[in-house]
Amino acid sequence: MDMSRTMQKLDESFYNRTDVLKISRELLGKILVTRFDGMLTSGRIVETEAYAGTGDRACHAYGGKRTARMEAVYGPPGTIYIYICYGIHYLFNVVTNKKDIPHVILIRALEPLDGKEIMLERTGKKKVDYSLARGPGNVSRALGMTTAHTGGNLLSGGLYIADDGFKYKKDQILVTKRIGVEYAGEDAERMYRFIVKGSPYVSGRKS
Repeated sequence: MDMSRTMQKLDESFYNRTDVLKISRELLGKILVTRFDGMLTSGRIVETEAYAGTGDRACHAYGGKRTARMEAVYGPPGTIYIYICYGIHYLFNVVTNKKDIPHVILIRALEPLDGKEIMLERTGKKKVDYSLARGPGNVSRALGMTTAHTGGNLLSGGLYIADDGFKYKKDQILVTKRIGVEYAGEDAERMYRFIVKGSPYVSGRKS
């Protein structure tokens, strides 16, 4: 780890808030960290998407849907929710708000920091470039996260989000529609995606 960074793990109060959009915006610049089997990897968050619970057609919990596979989205603030997309990609989500209110935030892209060589090995990529943790599937692959971590909590253990004091300025953050939720009808038009302006690590639309 770069010892010039002093990181403080985000506590329960960060996630236990009602405004999922505010939390999504504030996650930009925070550091997602995994320490599994003595292997440290981390990256600065540059892209997030908010999903606003039972009234949001793009959210897994829309209409109050509740299954064993997605039970984690109803967990307490800071719960980890990872699901499989297209049968191959693990997508990492942060659960916010209070227990039984299924607000979640998808982490879509990171700027790699620690453990880049480990990330290369996990992803099968040949060199460190902007694509290493660009896109939610690559985020989980690079940091070694799978559905085995679903239901765990970011407040303890080897998977967490930290603050090193870095913050993007307001004019560095862009807000857009979410990606890949066309099925959600008018909810697909919600401006619930937050990205760092000009970051080459951001996936999908840059504006």
